[in-house]
Amino acid sequence: MSDTATHTTTTDPTDAADAAGRTPAHDEAGQAQAGQAQAGQAQAEVAPPVFRRADEPLAARARDLLDRLTPEERIAMLHQAAPAIERLGVAEWRTGCEALHGAAWLGRATVFPQPVGLAATWDTDLVERVGEVAAVEVRAKRAENPLVSLNVWAPVVNTLRHPGWGRNEEGYSEDPHVTGIFGTAYSRGLRGDHPRVWRTVPALKHFLAYNNETDRSTTSSEMSLRTLHEEELPAFRDAIEAGAAGGMMLAYNRVNGIPAHTQPELVAEARTWADESIAVVSDAGAPTFLVTTQRSQPDHVHAAAALVGSGLDSFTDNEANAAPTIEYVTQALAAGLLTTEDVDRAVLRLLELRIRTGEFDGDADPYAGIGADAIDGPGARELAREAVVRSVVVLRNDAGVLPLSDAGRIAVVGPLADLVLTDWYAGTPPYAVGIGAAAGERFGAAEVVTGADTIALRATSNGRFVVASADGSVVEASADTAVDGALFDVTDWGDGILTLRSRASGLLLTGGVWPVRADATRVGEWVVQESFRKHVHADGTWSLLHLGSGRWLRVFRDVGLLAAEAVTLDKAERFGVRMVRSGASAVAEAAARADAVIVAVGNDPHLNGRETEDRPHLRLPEAWAELWRVAREANSRAVLTVVSSYPYVLSGIDVDTVVWSSHGGQELGRGVIDVLSGDREPSGRLSQSWLATEEQAGDLFDYDTLRQGATYRHQAEPPTFAFGHGLTYTSVSYESVTVTDAAAPAPAPTHRHAVFAARADETTVDAVVRVRNTGERDAEELVQVYALPEEGLAIPTPRRLLVAYARVRLAPGEVRDVELSFPVSRLAVWDDALRLDGAVDDWLHAGALRVQPGRYALAAGPSAWDLPVRADLEVTPA
Repeated sequence: MSDTATHTTTTDPTDAADAAGRTPAHDEAGQAQAGQAQAGQAQAEVAPPVFRRADEPLAARARDLLDRLTPEERIAMLHQAAPAIERLGVAEWRTGCEALHGAAWLGRATVFPQPVGLAATWDTDLVERVGEVAAVEVRAKRAENPLVSLNVWAPVVNTLRHPGWGRNEEGYSEDPHVTGIFGTAYSRGLRGDHPRVWRTVPALKHFLAYNNETDRSTTSSEMSLRTLHEEELPAFRDAIEAGAAGGMMLAYNRVNGIPAHTQPELVAEARTWADESIAVVSDAGAPTFLVTTQRSQPDHVHAAAALVGSGLDSFTDNEANAAPTIEYVTQALAAGLLTTEDVDRAVLRLLELRIRTGEFDGDADPYAGIGADAIDGPGARELAREAVVRSVVVLRNDAGVLPLSDAGRIAVVGPLADLVLTDWYAGTPPYAVGIGAAAGERFGAAEVVTGADTIALRATSNGRFVVASADGSVVEASADTAVDGALFDVTDWGDGILTLRSRASGLLLTGGVWPVRADATRVGEWVVQESFRKHVHADGTWSLLHLGSGRWLRVFRDVGLLAAEAVTLDKAERFGVRMVRSGASAVAEAAARADAVIVAVGNDPHLNGRETEDRPHLRLPEAWAELWRVAREANSRAVLTVVSSYPYVLSGIDVDTVVWSSHGGQELGRGVIDVLSGDREPSGRLSQSWLATEEQAGDLFDYDTLRQGATYRHQAEPPTFAFGHGLTYTSVSYESVTVTDAAAPAPAPTHRHAVFAARADETTVDAVVRVRNTGERDAEELVQVYALPEEGLAIPTPRRLLVAYARVRLAPGEVRDVELSFPVSRLAVWDDALRLDGAVDDWLHAGALRVQPGRYALAAGPSAWDLPVRADLEVTPA
């Protein structure tokens, strides 16, 4: 290890000469030389060190700073909480800041639609602009607090291969290449376009093969080389190869039995895609898991060595306490499990990441002027609304109910009638407009009914009703009658999960405090404290299980306070339940009074599927289905409006008009109403199929989608709403697709994964799709081209594969020839039998990607299952 720092701080030329073993000259010439040396030394003292010189190459700056660090300081840099180096003027630093769809966990910030909603826009320019606002607001937060990191842990580019994944809302698409497109677009916005300084440095999550929450740190994602190279690696490659992402976060799970955190071949492969270094961080707590849950290392010292040796640069462990990491790495060095060169490589990559952010550039940082006042800046609100508008998908409009432009009196009913929910990785919006409020703005008036049952609970232990104080700080069984303070609105979120909102405080009952209160503004926190499950006894009384603690509610003797502390059901309070107002009756009455009714249902992002919890099933909760039936029976002009983090199976529900939005953030209501009213044309299209049956999804823990016939690429039977599907308020016909050259040579086999857009050295196929707007309104159409291989190819291929798309706006009667192209390499499949000349002999490259010669149909249409026009393409041998 270099100790250059000792010499670079020497200022006395005599000391310097002595250190070199020389005697300074004392004659006149020598004095002159000494004077020149002193002058040069003074000039050197004035000049900033190399790591602070913005015009120096990145690698040279990082190496200069590394050489100034002591061995102990270098080791400390490996932890997420890197200390200040005061003698160098290097500030304390943190790895990581959440910004999945806006700046998160930092208080007030613009909240955009969830990523699965952003992908439904199929608009990379819009997604890039969303990333830009997120990055500016992260910079603004850093202006408030220098410990806010510019290493942004986003986007998530794990594919949405199974809709049961609890973190479905964090990804973009079930297609790995579409995932790559939007991950790259968001990363570009986060990164900015300055050639030297990055607005923020995105780190892609989670590398690799991570799509289940159940036992996520112990389950193994079994990857054939085909699945790995066709469906996993391409989703990450695009943003890295484009220079839009500067880091990666590793995944909790194991891959083929080995923790993803200790897969050096996979990390090394990803790093070959980049022109510059890629910093790799661990997921939170994962270094510890190597020893505890995964039991892949005998102790923490060996774990630290394995992690650094596998390419990890930053330990996200033990929160801000760096001491354990420092101790383990130090011991690993002493035991010979690591070398100083191993540590230096990791630290260099982290220093390059920091230098990219402009941290050491002073006024030369082009983003240094972003201040704390940049939150909710000019254009952010308009972009938030536009993002929702573009993401709303009209799934079905069989009865012609939409648009609602001529409706007068509107009813908005359901649990999301006027509720704007945020997920775990969202910021705190500066304001929020729900669907009901937006409907009131647009139509002049809107009646909002949540559909919750209003009840009163009487504790059988003392015969008194449960009441909440006006501020929710006290909840007690103390009332002799069901006064207003004793009323609670109960919402059933499906599968027996309830929330109870006090009519007195307007806030949720929470067991996260002792005793129980009714002062929670939302369902939230890492362990949800606002959810309950009822047990109905034979006599009709209820006992309430607080799900966050696993304890039952009980009532204290004499004082009547409620607490979640009974361990067994027999110790739980039994409540008599008085129905004060039926939610279903209120919905029916409101729907009957209205010209049209919007039934707003969906999920709370913290319940029935979230980080650490996969979905219990894919069906729309029966409570929501029944709410729809009640409203639809009362008013035929009804719209089922689903606001959710994921798709649902709608089997058994007779619904003729249905619209979907992800949780859209602060402008959810206005964006949805813009589309439902017809003020804006529907333009959203699904990036994830809505399946007809749960069986179509396959096994959550089986990552081989080809074997299971899962995702749009391999499905044998049509889903309810296909990948790419979304309606307009007009009609668009597809008249033809033609191919400029009906034959194309197969490229040479390769280990280079295809990306969606052709690289400069790739052969392309050019197609023209003729579309016509045959209706009377403008159309926002997503023209899609799929490759359908002929049967009989030696290696089984996807049944259909999206290879090109284009957004077009068509005026009524307009005919457009839409030009699209794609690289022939997009047709490649993995061939285990191939061995490339000069290829590294390792398990990861035991085979190659190749395009099989043969006939392919190029089919065009509005979705993966609606492809009315076709042309032939012949792929010839190379």
